[in-house]
Amino acid sequence: MVWSTLSHHIDLELLREAYRLTRKDGAVGVDGQTASEYRKKLEDNLHDLLNRFKSGTYKAPPVRRSYVPKGDGTRVRPIGIPTFEDKVLQRAVAMVLEAVYEQDFLDCSYGFRPDRSAHQALDELWGCTTKMGGGYILEMDIAKCFDILDRSHLRNFLDKRVRDGVIRKAIDKWMKAGVFEEGTVKHPGTGTPQGGVISPILMNIYLHEVLDKWFERDVKPRLSEEAHLIRYADDAVFVFYSKSDADRVVSVLPKRFRRYALTLHPEKTRLIKFTRPGTGGKGSESYPSSFNFLGFTHYWDRARNGKWVVKRKTAKDRFGRALKRIALWCRKHRHLSVKEQHTILVRKLRGHSQYYYIRGNSSSVGRFYHEVRAIWRKWLNRRSQRSRMNWERFTRLRKRYPFPTPRIGHSIYSCSEASV
Repeated sequence: MVWSTLSHHIDLELLREAYRLTRKDGAVGVDGQTASEYRKKLEDNLHDLLNRFKSGTYKAPPVRRSYVPKGDGTRVRPIGIPTFEDKVLQRAVAMVLEAVYEQDFLDCSYGFRPDRSAHQALDELWGCTTKMGGGYILEMDIAKCFDILDRSHLRNFLDKRVRDGVIRKAIDKWMKAGVFEEGTVKHPGTGTPQGGVISPILMNIYLHEVLDKWFERDVKPRLSEEAHLIRYADDAVFVFYSKSDADRVVSVLPKRFRRYALTLHPEKTRLIKFTRPGTGGKGSESYPSSFNFLGFTHYWDRARNGKWVVKRKTAKDRFGRALKRIALWCRKHRHLSVKEQHTILVRKLRGHSQYYYIRGNSSSVGRFYHEVRAIWRKWLNRRSQRSRMNWERFTRLRKRYPFPTPRIGHSIYSCSEASV
């Protein structure tokens, strides 16, 4: 069904809900307006925003370009930061699009969807690799996916489900708004700014048509053995039982993507053998290749009962990048009181463990806590030339300001909490 009238669902009540869901402590856009400033005249601002949106006079401001570390920290990823008001309206439009497209999106997609998470994608990957005894893994990464997304193809995909003029006009305005960087506004001809509230669902719509539907409905029926696709935003892995099936998909996947102006990352896209040791003939007891997905390294190892199982641990680049950020924070804020530093470090450690502490990854999380303690002591020791924070003194300080015991944030065995 094609929806030609949807904008009437965006009313003052929905804008209030969109405001509530919008992050209040995020970076400011080109106008410098903060959430607290917008809240001072919230009702007037929302009324004015709704009127401009419905009348078509709303002008999408350019996004402010910022850069965040990527991978091992030697590269950066461009991020577009909208204004706060723009975030509220984008959130409202995304909520309406979400209600439409959740009927269409397939189970293989997990990124930026309600009631779906990266942990569920990891569980699905663990389940199918364990059930199949491994197989052949095709790691896939789209190079600069948000930057090179073809807008004409996206419009064609939207035409299949959403033709509401008010909403479509707003989406076009956001894609053409431009990027503010170094005092000038640039207007790239492709892509949607990564960091915008509307961008994730537009990317999901695009990849739903290009990849998900194609693989599930066209490719899988033609394969000889079992195969699975698990996608989170623009990161995806394919699991094949048969090497011949994997080779067939590897040969046609680049052609499929080129048809829609997408390019596979040459370094991050690879096919590896990931079968259980002991099932591949001569020399099969050697450890097979590992692969990374969503911040975890997946590898075969023996369980306590001696059987081979798929295990996950924090990926090396993610581990190192997280420690670098902790070290940079401790260096910049070493003159804060010890109590203030401890409070913020505890918050950072809890955030790390909530994502990375899954069953089987206790050693990586425990090592991370140990490294953070060492980093904290190092920069406390550099608060002044007379500071002497040796390990004996630091041990006494730790007893007064202890780090919380990490708890399992997610478990494939439905165990919500367990001590290290």
